[in-house]
Amino acid sequence: MDHTPGPEAPGATDDVPAPGTLDQLAAEAWRLTEGRPRAVLGLAGPPGAGKSTLARALVTAVEQVRGPGTAAYLPLDGFHLSNAQLRRLGLSDRKGSEPSFDVHGYAALLARVCAAAAEPSPYGVYVPDFDRTLDEPVAARHLVPPTARLVVTEGNYLACDLPGWREARALMAGCWYVAAPSAVRRARLLDRHVHHGRTPGAARDWVAANDDPNGELVEASRARADRILTPPPLPPDS
Repeated sequence: MDHTPGPEAPGATDDVPAPGTLDQLAAEAWRLTEGRPRAVLGLAGPPGAGKSTLARALVTAVEQVRGPGTAAYLPLDGFHLSNAQLRRLGLSDRKGSEPSFDVHGYAALLARVCAAAAEPSPYGVYVPDFDRTLDEPVAARHLVPPTARLVVTEGNYLACDLPGWREARALMAGCWYVAAPSAVRRARLLDRHVHHGRTPGAARDWVAANDDPNGELVEASRARADRILTPPPLPPDS
């Protein structure tokens, strides 16, 4: 698939300010469906950049214009390895790192989502998620309905030039990089970890030992995205 940016998608070598409104960005995302029964838009970016918030907001904005069920959300987080598998692999202290995801399962689901557009199932395609309360992935929390023309997927490593991620990237009609200042991201991550049970000190240690290295790997993939959103147009209450 040719990922050369077109006239509507500035090259990733330039930091292009995000459109003024989510509606403008949603319209640009919808244009990816032209000539396709279904398009997948990927949102890559480092931890705490606001990818999931933006992805959900884009789906809502598209559905407000195009109708319910015309867009769907597909998070990479559903492909976290279980805690049992992380223990087996010695990755419990690196949860959220690139090898702690089932990237081949993720790519297979993207392929199924794309193929289902040509021969839609009456039930759609079920999508897993990650439950932060359980601290485990859970099956079938989300659904790509048969009517969905646009699927917005998001995750840290979607633009990485690594085995499995390359194959997943090839299934996307577009991949946008969501950037945010490191201080903003760090504050969000600390709040997230404390909210889910870590002490402030443990949260700081986790960010330094895990989230920061993950973010450095993701930053290296920045140039492989079709455009860069700096900053992303998040809803006011995000």
